[in-house]
Amino acid sequence: MGKTKKKPKNTSSTICSNKRARHDYHLDNLTEAGLALEGWEVKSIREGKVQLTDSYVIIHRNEAWLTGCNITPLNTASTHVVCTPKRDRKLLMHRKEIDRFAAMADQKGYTLIALELYWKGPNVKCKIALGKGKQAHDKRETSKQRDWDKQKERIMKNNLR
Repeated sequence: MGKTKKKPKNTSSTICSNKRARHDYHLDNLTEAGLALEGWEVKSIREGKVQLTDSYVIIHRNEAWLTGCNITPLNTASTHVVCTPKRDRKLLMHRKEIDRFAAMADQKGYTLIALELYWKGPNVKCKIALGKGKQAHDKRETSKQRDWDKQKERIMKNNLR
C-alpha cells in the first residue's frame, strides 16, 4: 500500500489580512469580533479562499455587519446549497462595543475597517479598527518613514559586525 502525503499544516492562525487598509487609513481602536458563518463558508475559509480587500463594517439596526468580504465557494462543498460569495456577514460583538464603535464611526471621515481574519481555537475571528482616510501626502510620508526604518536596520546590522 502506498503512503499518502499529508498536506503541511499552516502554523499561523491568520487566514487573510487587508494590507491595503494599513496603507490607506490611520487606524485606531482595534477589537475582535466573531463571525456568523454557514458551513460551506467555513470549508472555503479552511482552504484559504477568502479576500478582505475593500471590506468594511456597517452598523445597521444595532447590529454589526461585515460587507464586501468575498468567500469563494468550493465546488465539492457547495453542491446542494445556493452560495452567495459577497453576502453581508453578521459580526458577533457585545452591545456596548457596537454602541461605542457606532458613536465613533458617526464622526466625519471615520469608518470601520476589517483588518484580518484569523482562527482562535475552532472559531473564525475578525479584527476590526476605526480608520480615518489618509491623503496622498500622508501615504508618501508613511512610505518614506518605512524606507528609512529599513535603511537604519541595515546600517545598524552592518555596524555591529
